[in-house]
This record gives sequence, structure tokens and C-alpha cells, in this order.
Amino acid sequence: MSTLTKVLIVLLTISSIFLCGIVVTYVANADNFREKYNTQRTKYQVAVRNEESAKKQLNLAIEEAGRREQKLKDDNNALNIQIGQLKTERDEAKRRADEKDLLASKWEDLTTEFTSTNERQRQWLEDTLAKLKAIELEQIKGDKELKETTATLIEKMTIIETLEKQSRLLLEEKTYLQNELDKLLRQSGKAVAPLVPVTPIKEKVRVAPLTVDIGLKGLITAVDLENSLAEISIGAASGVKPNMKFHVTRADKFICDIVILDVEPEKAIGALELMDVTKEQPKAGDNVSTNL
Repeated sequence: MSTLTKVLIVLLTISSIFLCGIVVTYVANADNFREKYNTQRTKYQVAVRNEESAKKQLNLAIEEAGRREQKLKDDNNALNIQIGQLKTERDEAKRRADEKDLLASKWEDLTTEFTSTNERQRQWLEDTLAKLKAIELEQIKGDKELKETTATLIEKMTIIETLEKQSRLLLEEKTYLQNELDKLLRQSGKAVAPLVPVTPIKEKVRVAPLTVDIGLKGLITAVDLENSLAEISIGAASGVKPNMKFHVTRADKFICDIVILDVEPEKAIGALELMDVTKEQPKAGDNVSTNL
């Protein structure tokens, strides 16, 4: 066997070994990619089911809150009617008491005038005094009814106050559920369009978390109103951290807040909060700062 033949055999052997290694690597990577694809597909299906479940729960909660609110309004109207009736009864009882006081005063005058008369007049006076006592008893009864009416009125006012508190709690629960749904949808890259009430609702004052006075300032570089997201021009290199709150202003006017979700060295992305859809919206170029 010649030297050239031996060399060719050696080269062929090395090429075969190298080709086998390439085939094994390809098969292993193909299996890994298939496993990753199946994992991502499973996560996506779970996210879709979670989204549908969250939407159903939100719709049920909104419907239940609406029914409770309507029931509270009906109860409130009924209580207002009862209060009006009780006020009318109280005024009538007071009027009767005044009339009885006046009548008692007249009888007292008659008693003083006929004290020195004869037996017939004394008997007549005794009868008059008996009537007077009956009138006084009726007056005491009227005073008692008036006190009971007043106590009932106070109780109804307390019930109205309790119902109003329950109505506020239901509104806060509704807002909480809306925020929870927004968070779930942001995780899957979606967001619910903000609800615009027909009659603006005055929100309760919320206590914001304390912000350290580090004086970070920057600009909005991009805004995604559909998903309630915004990008700012400063990042981790300037001290920006997740969950940090920035205030958005334009000139001297407050627009909304941004709560940081993701931080990069030179930029950061956050969620828009306290944004009034009926007024001015944030846009690129607006100022952001940790302190107003």
C-alpha cells in the first residue's frame, strides 16, 4: 500500500469522526430547541387561560358591585322617605303637645278663679282637675313618643352613614380588581382600555410611598398609552431602581406618575399611574423627577 493511499485513509477516518460529531451536536440541539418550544407554548397557553379567568372574575365583580350599589341606592331612598315621614310625625306630635300645654294653662286659670265657689263649683273643679291630669298623662305619652321618634331618626341616620361607607368600600374593591387585572395583562403584553365614567367619581386620597430626596430628573422618550407604559431617558447608571416613582410634569402642570418596572443602564420603563384620561396625556419630551 502506497504512502498516498495511507494518507487518504487517515484523512477519510478523521473526516468521518468530525462528521459524526457534527451530526450528534445537531441532533442534541434540535431536541433542545423542540423542548424550549414546547415549554414556551405551554407558558403561553397558561397565560391565555389566566387572562380569560381574570376577565371573567372582573366582569363578575363589576356586575356584583353594580347590583350592590343599586341596592344601596334603593335602601337609601327608602330610608330618606322614612326619615321624612318621621319628621312629619315629630312635628305633628310637637304641635299636639303645644296645644295640650295651652289647654292645661287655661284649665289652671279656671281652677284659680273658681276655688272659692260652692260645692257644685268644687265638684266641677274636681272634674276639671281630673281632666287636667288626663291631659298631662297624654302629654307625657306624647313626649315619650317624641323621644322614641327622635331616637329612631338617629338610628336611621346611622344606617345611612353605614350604607355610604359600604358603597365607598365597594368602589375601592372595584378599583383594586381593575388594577390587579391590569398587572396580569401587562405580564402577557396586553392592557385593558381605561374606563371613562359618565359622571366623574371623586377618588379618595391615597398615601403614596415615601420617596428619598435624591433629586433624579429626566425626560420621557417614548409613550405607549394603549398599554399604559412609558420610557424615560435615565437608568441604572443614574441611580434608577425598580418600583421607584417619578412625577411627570409639563411646565408647572402635573400630568401623572410613573412607577419603574424595568431598568437598563441608560433608560428605564415604567407603568403610568394617576392618569386622568379626560385631561392631558403624557408625551415624549415631558419632564420626569423623583421630587415635585
